[in-house]
Amino acid sequence: MIGLVLLLGFGATFVLILVIFSVVKRALEEYEGRYTTKGTQSLENMFFFVTTRQLLVLTVSVSAVFFIIGLVALNVVVGLILGAFGFAFPLLGIRYLKKRRIAKFERQLVDALSQMSAAFKAGLTLPQAADNIAREMQPPLGQEFGLLVKEIKLGIPMEEALSNMAARVNSEDLDLAVTSTNIARQLGGNMAEMYDIISATIRERFRLEGRIKALTAQGKMQGWVVASMPLVVGAAFYYFRPDLMKPMLHSNFGIALVGTVFIMEVLGMLMIRKIVNIDV
Repeated sequence: MIGLVLLLGFGATFVLILVIFSVVKRALEEYEGRYTTKGTQSLENMFFFVTTRQLLVLTVSVSAVFFIIGLVALNVVVGLILGAFGFAFPLLGIRYLKKRRIAKFERQLVDALSQMSAAFKAGLTLPQAADNIAREMQPPLGQEFGLLVKEIKLGIPMEEALSNMAARVNSEDLDLAVTSTNIARQLGGNMAEMYDIISATIRERFRLEGRIKALTAQGKMQGWVVASMPLVVGAAFYYFRPDLMKPMLHSNFGIALVGTVFIMEVLGMLMIRKIVNIDV
C-alpha cells in the first residue's frame, strides 16, 4: 500500500514537472517571439548583431543571477522581485543605449548639416556630400550615412534610402531633415540654405534644452534625495539595530510594508520626472 502511494506521488510529481516545464517553455517562446525580437531589431539598428536566442539566454541568466542575490541576501520574496527586475533589465539596457545613441546622433547631425551645406555651395551633389559625411564623421552618424551611401550604390532611390535611415535612427531632427530634403528634391529649392536653417534650428533647441535642464536640475536632485532617504534610514537601522530590522524583513507584514514603500517611492520618482521633463 505504501509503495503504491509512493508510486502515485512520484507519478503526480513527474506529471506536474512536465506541465510546469511545458508552460515555462511556452512562455519563453512567446517572450522570444514578442520582446526579444524587438530587442534584436533595436540592436541591429545600432549595428549590434545579436540573435534572439542569445538575447533570451542573456535575459534568463541575468534574471537567475538577480534571483540568487535576493535569495541569499534576504529571502525568497525579495529574490522573486529582483528576478523579475533582472528579467526586464536587458531590454531596459537596450532602450537606454538606443536613447543615448539618438542623442549622440542628433549632436553630430548639427555639424553634418553644416558640412553638407558647405558641400552644396562647393558644387557637390547629395550622394557626394553624404559620402564625405560617411568618411569624415564618427559613429553613429558615420555608420548611418555609410549605409545610406551603400544603399544608393545598390540602386535604391535617394528618397527611399533617406526614409530608411530615418526609420532606423528614429530621431525627430533627422525626420525633419529627411522630409525637407525629399520635398526640396521634388519641388526644387536651395538645399544649402535649407540645411543652414535646419542646423540653426537644432542648435537653438539644444540651447533651450540645456537651459531647461539647468533650471530643473535642483528639482531632480531633490527627488533623488527624498527617494533615497527611506533606503538610507533603513540601512542605518539595519546596521545599528539588526535585532529590530531582521524580524520585520522576515515577516509577511514587514515584506508587504517594504514593498508598499518601494512602489510609492517609484511612483513618486516617476511623477517628479514627469513634472520636470519639458519637451522643446
